[in-house]
Amino acid sequence: MADNNSLLDKLEGLVSRFEEVSTLITDPSVIADQKRYVKLTKEYKDLGKIVDARREYIGCLQNVEDAKEMLQAESDPDTKEMLREELAASEKRIPELEEEIKLLLVPADPEDDKNVIMEIRGGTGGDEAALFAGDLFRMYTKYIESKGWKMAVSSMNEGTAGGFKEIVFSVTGENVYGIMKYESGVHRVQRVPATETQGRVHTSAATVAVLPEAQEFDVEINEGAIKWDTFRSSGAGGQNVNKVESGVRARYMWRNPLTGIEEEILIECTETRDQPKNKERALARLRTFIYDKEHQKYLDDIASKRKTMVSTGDRSAKIRTYNYPQGRITDHRINYTIYNLSAFMDGQIQDCIDHLIVAENAERMKESEL
Repeated sequence: MADNNSLLDKLEGLVSRFEEVSTLITDPSVIADQKRYVKLTKEYKDLGKIVDARREYIGCLQNVEDAKEMLQAESDPDTKEMLREELAASEKRIPELEEEIKLLLVPADPEDDKNVIMEIRGGTGGDEAALFAGDLFRMYTKYIESKGWKMAVSSMNEGTAGGFKEIVFSVTGENVYGIMKYESGVHRVQRVPATETQGRVHTSAATVAVLPEAQEFDVEINEGAIKWDTFRSSGAGGQNVNKVESGVRARYMWRNPLTGIEEEILIECTETRDQPKNKERALARLRTFIYDKEHQKYLDDIASKRKTMVSTGDRSAKIRTYNYPQGRITDHRINYTIYNLSAFMDGQIQDCIDHLIVAENAERMKESEL
């Protein structure tokens, strides 16, 4: 057990911290401090996984020792065979658990548990880019449904030939940012547009931004300084839509911490027919926008440390190409290529995300020198 002691030593301090946190989260004064309580319950959940893995690991090490001792003393062939099977199972499980524990010891992205606000914008390529943005939106809608998450569109600007020049929507569920953050960046499409008479393949693009949704206590906003306008929504929704000023527009002056320059933030929300609800959602987006800008510095710091940074904050980076003539998808960050484009566009993107998670976990472990 000598080799395993260094890993067990690393876990020792975490056990006492787990016990301390489990006491703290029952303390009324901690529960009253919402920001601290949320932080501690997350820490409790994360430490709980490590403590469980440690318990199984110690059990496996003990099983190996016990089985070896009993094998030497045992003479019955059937019992010996059973002990050999137990020994082999424990010896196989030990290196697996070591890898699991090492990964659990690497600090996770503190944002992973958050819900997200996603923005898809048609980039270069005019009508075709808007159509592709629509295809990406459909792809994500199908994927979100398959995960059992909830989605709500907060604003959209439709393309003249279909699709979207821009669409903004929120996604709520478990570990949404931890999974969807890999979709941030430029998505490039190569195909023959419907408008093309010569059958030539065109290249166009859409950008996807995945922003971790800010909690009220993550960002301080002077709500009194927000200038609100209302306007009549246009689009689906029957006769009510154009008669009632349910659309809201928030203008807010804010000093960008990255540049030190004062800038105006403009947020529109036409999600519901209820003006107060739209105000609430516009405020959530404003909070997220500011939080995202502040979060950018954290992403840049990580990106400077990791060579193959997968979930980078650089949204101008081309991350994936969708080639329709060849039915091919290529993710440029990890040189991942598959030839099942129609299934992928139907929301079957989990395999690609799994590969991205594995690549980033390898980076994180290297960075932590575990």
